[in-house]
Amino acid sequence: MPELHIEKTGEMLNDEQYWTLVDNSLQLTQDQDQQGEYLISEIKKLSPHEMIGFNLRTAHLLNEMYTSEMWCAGHIMNKFCSDDGFEYFRCWIISRGKKVYYKVKANPDYLVNEVVAGCERYEFELFGVAADEAFEETTGKELLDYIDYKHPRIAETSFEPIVFNWHPDNPESMKKICPQLYDKLRYGAANKIS
Repeated sequence: MPELHIEKTGEMLNDEQYWTLVDNSLQLTQDQDQQGEYLISEIKKLSPHEMIGFNLRTAHLLNEMYTSEMWCAGHIMNKFCSDDGFEYFRCWIISRGKKVYYKVKANPDYLVNEVVAGCERYEFELFGVAADEAFEETTGKELLDYIDYKHPRIAETSFEPIVFNWHPDNPESMKKICPQLYDKLRYGAANKIS
């Protein structure tokens, strides 16, 4: 069998195609485990170039939510949010579909609508590597080896360090950013304890 030739790319998957896949994964499954399996199986149907593009679109969306306000929302929802936890939290937001993603991006407090009774962790680690897993299962190769890091869009991406405008030891600073979310998850929890 001839060696599979894969060109490096820095092109993201088409926006509409990406969100159709994500929205379908949400609507056609019952829980996060099923959603992860569905995503990998559907991404495997794409070309290697498109799989890389899925990864790049996810990375772009994650970067767009790399803000102090979003981290505050993650800290409120998960009671604590480490560096890795913040990435998994943003993966979870993307996995909730296009409508939720853009509503939350505009106002993290919109997440009050996504709170589920009994849920303790709002994270989705597998979502962030679904394309990588699909790519490796399909090609036997590592997806990250085929990203063109010299591509203008990727080369121009710069990570500005977050300047935090809240602190976990200052509840009012968190409530100021996400008042509804804070009241629902923090204030409510405190009332149950007392």
